[in-house]
Amino acid sequence: MTAEEIAPLSRVERRKAELRREIIDAAFDCFAEAGYHATGIADIAARLGIGHGTFYRYFANKRDIVEHVITDLIERLVATLTAENAPDAPHSLEEYRAQTVRIGIALADVFGEDPRVPRMLLLEAPGIDKEMSQRILDFYALATSLTAAYVGHGVQEGYLPEDLDVDNTARAINGMIMSSVLAALHDPGIDQHKLRLAIQRVMYDGIAGRR
Repeated sequence: MTAEEIAPLSRVERRKAELRREIIDAAFDCFAEAGYHATGIADIAARLGIGHGTFYRYFANKRDIVEHVITDLIERLVATLTAENAPDAPHSLEEYRAQTVRIGIALADVFGEDPRVPRMLLLEAPGIDKEMSQRILDFYALATSLTAAYVGHGVQEGYLPEDLDVDNTARAINGMIMSSVLAALHDPGIDQHKLRLAIQRVMYDGIAGRR
């Protein structure tokens, strides 16, 4: 089907889509602020000034909407790794390093500019129930595979040592990133730029003293 064959949304349909998005965002606010278990449908509805019936026209229950919140969150993070930030995009060491900087800045923008994201992903979602905990673990596994693609490309192109343990190096890099995110949650005033530089230095230069 071509773009011309797709009928534009009517005014009513656009408003429905907008309200659905507003409900998801309001739920995100409530879950991040008060916690999933302490939040009720009434809290989400009250934030938007809508009735319970309106909420239930879009979502089955609280568990249903939190799935949409987490899906949106994961999609935002994965979106930072497309186009110029795709694993095989760089064709020189300089481009590879520049890509690392761009990804670091993009992730810092997602995690740093919206404190709901790390709070929901790292602190709140894993404790919702067994199924959600597994979904978050699956996301971490996806993050490892994505990082491994970048590391593997670096090895293949000769930017990184050929004997590098790709998978475990990816896990180590992600561990540093998650640690920096947790540090920022604990201390919102922490210097994110210095954190990124420290991670990049460990990645490319190591921390062993020169003799």
